[in-house]
Amino acid sequence: MKIYACEDCFGPLEVAYNLDSIELGKDSFKNRPKTIWRYFELLPVHDKTNVVDLGAGYTILHKCDRLAKKLGLKNLYIKDDTVNPTNSFKDRPATVAVSKALEFGAKAVGCASTGNLASAVAAHAAKAGFPCYVFVPADIELNKILQAAMYGAKIVAVKGTYDEANRLAAQASEVYDWAFANINIRPYYVEGSKTLAFEVCEQLGWRAPDRIVVPMASGALLCAIWRGLNQFERLGLIDDMKTKVIGAQPCGCSPIVSAFKSGTLDVTPIEYPHTIAKSLAIGDPGDGTYALRSIRESGGIAESATDTEILEATQLLARTEGIFAEPAGGVTIAVLKRLVELGEIQPDEEVVCCVTGNGFKAAETLLSSIPKPAEIEPNLEALTRIIE
Repeated sequence: MKIYACEDCFGPLEVAYNLDSIELGKDSFKNRPKTIWRYFELLPVHDKTNVVDLGAGYTILHKCDRLAKKLGLKNLYIKDDTVNPTNSFKDRPATVAVSKALEFGAKAVGCASTGNLASAVAAHAAKAGFPCYVFVPADIELNKILQAAMYGAKIVAVKGTYDEANRLAAQASEVYDWAFANINIRPYYVEGSKTLAFEVCEQLGWRAPDRIVVPMASGALLCAIWRGLNQFERLGLIDDMKTKVIGAQPCGCSPIVSAFKSGTLDVTPIEYPHTIAKSLAIGDPGDGTYALRSIRESGGIAESATDTEILEATQLLARTEGIFAEPAGGVTIAVLKRLVELGEIQPDEEVVCCVTGNGFKAAETLLSSIPKPAEIEPNLEALTRIIE
């Protein structure tokens, strides 16, 4: 019997490491692959022959001077996970989940998803030779499931919200004994996301930033990043870790932010999320309570942004730094902008913003925000009229 939740409180289980037995120094990583598997000792796969690797991780950390100037900051970085194999951060947990499924001898893999995880699990399943089943809400943008379908996944479109699709997937994982990345092998799956924190510290010259802004759906990514920072500090790979974690959500689906602002640990679910940031539209966040705890432990804050602010921030990021993000990436920029304006973040703080998915993931949504191209006659006189 697979146990993946606490039998007393039904909360998610976590992987435990004997960090005292792990000997890693800064020089340990010199000749390792530039993927998340460079941190193999801190990931929950025992045998390297079971690793299913498409090259996820070690993504670019951009120093964003033009965007920083627009926002009133001096030291701003974007951790750009749009360049992962399937163009989102979900490749990090997916490579761990499918590797662990292989190690367990699973017959098939799958997930419930708002799009990005579907692509990531399906791609790694194809690499490993697994059948793959993906449960999505029926109203999801078609381009969000295009990748997963091309990788050969069976797409199950559930008439309802993500939370309803997730519940059905959980039932299916029990009945058919499939390895579902974000359900019955979730304790292992979430470990992949903490590598984002490892990479940021390594790319900053073995130090942690003052602030890190993280988009929240279930809250799992934020928890993983906080866990990763603490593990690196415990191992002596970074010193004096004072990072404050900022959780960002869209206003149309911000149950964690609402709980933070009300000073409670009880996250009240939102039955019908309404936001253009559909990859963050999880109304009943499984890790919401733990995300709140992580934010508060770090001395951080949680904030939300409107759809208008999200679109404006997505365009600002693209037009200042050449980074094309889905609306979830715009959420982190919009929240950062708001917090700087409110004086919550000081101009001289070193800030890292997590941009977790490529804009092509939400092409249908973003198309509505750009003007129609100007049509002209094929002559210079017509051209002059539109450029003046």
